[in-house]
Amino acid sequence: MSTAAAVERYNDKVVRQFAVMTLVWGIVGMLVGVLIAAQLYWPSLNFDIPWLSYGRLRPLHTNAVIFAFGGSALFATSYWVVQRTCHARLFGGPLAAFTFWGWQAVIVLAAITLPLGLTQGKEYAELEWPIDILITLVWVAYAVVFFGTIMRRRIKHIYVANWFYGAFIITVAILHIFNNIWIPAGLGKSYPVYSGAVDAMVQWWYGHNAVGFFLTAGFLGMMYYFVPKQVGRPVYSYRLSIVHFWALIAIYMWAGPHHLQYTALPDWAQSLGMVFSLILLAPSWGGGINGIMTLSGAWYKLRTDPIIKFMVVAISFYMMSTFEGPMMSIKTVNALSHYTDWTIGHVHSGALGWVAMISIGAMYMLYPWVFGTKAMYSTKLIDVHFWMHTIGVLLYAASMWIAGVMQGLMWRATNEDGTLTYTFVESLVATYPYYLVRLLGGLLVIAGMFLMAWNTWKTWTLSRRVPDEVPVPMAANA
Repeated sequence: MSTAAAVERYNDKVVRQFAVMTLVWGIVGMLVGVLIAAQLYWPSLNFDIPWLSYGRLRPLHTNAVIFAFGGSALFATSYWVVQRTCHARLFGGPLAAFTFWGWQAVIVLAAITLPLGLTQGKEYAELEWPIDILITLVWVAYAVVFFGTIMRRRIKHIYVANWFYGAFIITVAILHIFNNIWIPAGLGKSYPVYSGAVDAMVQWWYGHNAVGFFLTAGFLGMMYYFVPKQVGRPVYSYRLSIVHFWALIAIYMWAGPHHLQYTALPDWAQSLGMVFSLILLAPSWGGGINGIMTLSGAWYKLRTDPIIKFMVVAISFYMMSTFEGPMMSIKTVNALSHYTDWTIGHVHSGALGWVAMISIGAMYMLYPWVFGTKAMYSTKLIDVHFWMHTIGVLLYAASMWIAGVMQGLMWRATNEDGTLTYTFVESLVATYPYYLVRLLGGLLVIAGMFLMAWNTWKTWTLSRRVPDEVPVPMAANA
């Protein structure tokens, strides 16, 4: 066999593109988040401009952080991982490039239509039907590329990270299609085929599983590859990782109704969501423990490796959020927490603590690989970024936890004659200082992202030119 035939060429151009855009969209999405956090403290910051109002910028923020930042991180890491663990080049030729440019087009269209008020009005599914169709096309191409690569793998075994990535791809496709069955009434307007409680049920079946599979399963795939890789040790328990996978995907699908406690949804469905949410605690913590215990015998690396710090704290936030979520689904707790800022604290401890930190850690690993350098420009800057981000998340989440519990207690307080003790305005005034603390936390997080951008830029400027297809011996390990 010739030398050329003995070499498998990986497609790392698309990995590099998605990795860079992860950072770009992370900064954009979090900047919008900081702006709307500032608007809650200084409402005049909308400047009486409709497309700068909180109601229009808030869905832009969630879509940018979840689908632009988080989605780009998932594309980048899944394409890197599936090639290395299958010892095969990405399947589909130009389809991989289509997924990049198609996904960027979706994000740009979202950035245009949402501030203009063109929205379906459903959480995490605001984009109108023409964009939904583009998302579907991109996602089908993504599935073809990913599963085609697995089909052409050169080793029999399918590594567990690919199981999580695969489940995320399949489930998000199903969720997206069924929650977006709408009747078009023009390019910017459509009507859902569902109505009333059924519409709410389908939405939160989608909404919670978007969290469960887009923001959990996909990033667990990231954890199962990048944590052992950075630590230099195998996964603590491969058997536990498989149990974690099957338990998670079997249980998560049923947890959505816990978003609809004390609503028109049948009581049995509400209780079903609560019960499955509580059961979900077991596999979630099993996976988190598996990730943490991978550091067994290598804890000393925490002293010198800030990337491992990012990953360990990310897993810690994952475990905390997957404890807090099931507790908040209990009806008696939900009666206090729902509609308060406690929910906001919970969401952001998961989004900024788990999703962002595991993504940032993975990107700090990916950038030297795709730029062709030995390491990032400055390890010290990574360490500074870690502390800025961690302190920022803690300020944000803690302020919202405290504010949320206070709001819940004030709203349910009654006088002896049964009248409310506090008006809503009084609860708002009491919450006001906590919004400033949240803003300070957000400013620390976005400052850390700018620091990451500087570090990445310096890494790129010091790198050699990397060919789009990097030759790697077929027998090389991941």
